Amino acid sequence: LKAGGVAGVFVDLILFPLDTVKTRLQSPQGFRKAGGFRGIYAGVPSTAIGSFPNAAAFFITYENVKSVLPHGSSSHLSPVTHMVAASLGEVVACLIRVPSEVVKQRAQVSPSSSTLRILSQTLYHEGIQGLYRGYKSTVLREIPFSLVQFPLWESLKDLWSWKQGHVVDSWQSAVCGAFAGGFAAAVTTPLDVAKTRIMLAKAGSSNARGNVLAALGDIWRTQGLSGLFAGAVPRMAAISLGGFIFLGTYEKTRQLLL
Repeated sequence: LKAGGVAGVFVDLILFPLDTVKTRLQSPQGFRKAGGFRGIYAGVPSTAIGSFPNAAAFFITYENVKSVLPHGSSSHLSPVTHMVAASLGEVVACLIRVPSEVVKQRAQVSPSSSTLRILSQTLYHEGIQGLYRGYKSTVLREIPFSLVQFPLWESLKDLWSWKQGHVVDSWQSAVCGAFAGGFAAAVTTPLDVAKTRIMLAKAGSSNARGNVLAALGDIWRTQGLSGLFAGAVPRMAAISLGGFIFLGTYEKTRQLLL
């Protein structure tokens, strides 16, 4: 819980500006109208509050599921174990992440409004379900992302450990995390764009229903391939750096605590 929480706070606060740029590039009104480079830390209170419990919930689930499933380095089921553990971890973590993400993204594209005001407006107009708009699309983004990132991260660590004859250090784990995160970010960008459009959609609009395939189809029709991969560069940069900081900090904190 502590290791995951500390890692989550570190990465979310350090890389918040890149996340804001990505969100504004993906927003339906376009980068400039969404705020450009102004108010680059808009929405950061929501992230600061949600980071620790979100990351802690993920790693508690991930490590516990891993512990009850076969995951030895010689086991052929090891990648499947990491996939199942990461997927269940994301389902649990999204219960905390989605409300934080909804408020954060709406603040990022409306830098003149405070986080508290956006939270109160969302609750007033849409109720609690408004805070969970995009839960399904977030899970549908995070599960494929984790199916790529975590087995790749674990495999790279195992390979590096085998090459050097001892378990990888925390900085080596961080390097593996950076590569795994960047690759996973690239292939899942369209799902991230759809998730952003659903969260930012006006209440009552077609995207507000949360249909991921419909959102992807709408983006494809109006903006083509470039629309589906909007914000891919800052997303890859943020998640590569995030993978380095997040997974490296997690391993180091866990080693210190255990």
